[in-house]
Amino acid sequence: MTNYVATIVRELEHAAELLPEGACDRLADAILNADAIFVAGAGRSGLMMKAFAMRLMHLGLRAHVVGETVTPGISPGDLLVMGSGSGETRSLLGMLEKAHALQATVAGLTIRQQSTLGSRADLVVLLPASPKDQSSGADLTIQPMGSLFEQMLLILLDAVILRIMEMQAQNSGTMYGKHANLE
Repeated sequence: MTNYVATIVRELEHAAELLPEGACDRLADAILNADAIFVAGAGRSGLMMKAFAMRLMHLGLRAHVVGETVTPGISPGDLLVMGSGSGETRSLLGMLEKAHALQATVAGLTIRQQSTLGSRADLVVLLPASPKDQSSGADLTIQPMGSLFEQMLLILLDAVILRIMEMQAQNSGTMYGKHANLE
């Protein structure tokens, strides 16, 4: 078991070295310039996006998860951050078009620049990972399906949170006051 863990950590280190320079800064700037931030993803990617929305809320930002019953409408000046390894998740592409029609900005986090999300988002961050279909054999990971993408998505988004904390002179103590307290 420890061999698998060590291999996964090495894969993450390698993928982190391949992240585009300035990706955290560009996304952090877009978030701080937005009136409200909406996040969307499907499956496990969606779970990573929900974790990101929680941290944005802890920072005191107006963050919403698309599809939740209490999520308001998106407007001009808002930012939709979408995570999709393939960049072709059908449910997300409808959101992309709707957000653009409503004059919101879209940030896409994906593996593929040539995907619909990669080519139509206003801001694109390419994550180095393997697609879910790894039948080609030329993949970065031993892990199944989209695990490396989902892990890199969470790590990149946590790095963006750290960058925003730094930009706003916040720390875990200032964020903790916004932590859920009805649990």
